[in-house]
Amino acid sequence: MLTTSIANPSNVTSLAERRLLHETVVDQLRDLIVQGELAPETKLNERVLAERLGTSRTPLREAIKFLASEGLVELLPNRGAVVAALKPEKMQEVFVVLGALEALAGDLACRNASEADIADIRALHYHMLAHHARGELAHYFRYNQQIHQRIIDCAGNATLAQAWRAMNAHVKRARYLANLSGERWDKAVKEHEEMIEALTRRDGAKLQMLLRDHLANKLVMVMEALQARKTEVVR
Repeated sequence: MLTTSIANPSNVTSLAERRLLHETVVDQLRDLIVQGELAPETKLNERVLAERLGTSRTPLREAIKFLASEGLVELLPNRGAVVAALKPEKMQEVFVVLGALEALAGDLACRNASEADIADIRALHYHMLAHHARGELAHYFRYNQQIHQRIIDCAGNATLAQAWRAMNAHVKRARYLANLSGERWDKAVKEHEEMIEALTRRDGAKLQMLLRDHLANKLVMVMEALQARKTEVVR
């Protein structure tokens, strides 16, 4: 006799709710680290963070483990977890590779992006400009990252996209840090204007160069910011 099993809707809902809770806690904790509210080498107190994020310790622990895989958190045997330090040598290595990946993605995106894709990226750019004009760095940064993500996706190369996501997760905090300088932030916006123009013209060679230079300029600012922080600690 043939029997058909029917999934319990409540179980499906429960699974979806747990997944949403996990993603929400991960995003909230990531923002605290990326935006510098939790400084490098800060010990992650589960009780305090659970209260701050309005969650229980179980999803918080899962979020901490997930962010450890992104390089934002360091798990210490028998000592809990701390916010990972930003290491200049690691930043230099990752930014060089990331610049090459984004440059390649820019060239491919100019060939493969649809007109609708380009219109979507341009819309994200306008939202980003609005937040820059209001001095809202956190909101600006979210749209900034979405633009880079969309260019990667428009390249149409799954292997490239996977490599970029893994690399970018390790330097997202540093990319945010680079915009803490008002002068650099303004310069980054101008670079994005040129990038959008090149993408609109489907000038792959130009966009490739702009993206590589954009990441190189950001690395310079990151290194200067890290050196400044090191000097402050010594004082």
